[in-house]
Amino acid sequence: MDKIASFTVNHLDLLTGIYVSRKDHLESDTITTFDLRFTRPNVEPVMDTAAIHALEHLGATFLRNDPEWKDKTIYFGPMGCRTGFYVIFKGDLKSENIVDVLRRMIDFVLNFEGTIPGASARDCGNYLDLNLSMAKYFAKKYKTEVLENLSAERMNYPE
Repeated sequence: MDKIASFTVNHLDLLTGIYVSRKDHLESDTITTFDLRFTRPNVEPVMDTAAIHALEHLGATFLRNDPEWKDKTIYFGPMGCRTGFYVIFKGDLKSENIVDVLRRMIDFVLNFEGTIPGASARDCGNYLDLNLSMAKYFAKKYKTEVLENLSAERMNYPE
């Protein structure tokens, strides 16, 4: 079997960042998958499930309600390795194109108070496994390391 593209990324040198993971074409549309890396693979501890789950609920809620991005948002969810998220948008995009919406999404998480959207047995298959405080910790880390320190090495996969 062929190795899938995400397994060809050099995870030894990968920093936290915003990376174009792949571009796919559906008829006349391009969809862009981004790798939002919140922790350094194989260097830092991974996000715990309650934090990543809370970030997923809040991030997806924000993106699907954002006036500019709601119709472009196809998916927002965690990576199996728990070092970050994939976000898929309609459009032929570069990392630079999504910085503003990511800043607003992270600020939404950092300022969020109250009950996490979808945090009920009716709405979620594991609603008890959500941790807003830890979600905010990882959101702040991402904001400080990535969004406030944008560089080419945080927006282009290492060789």
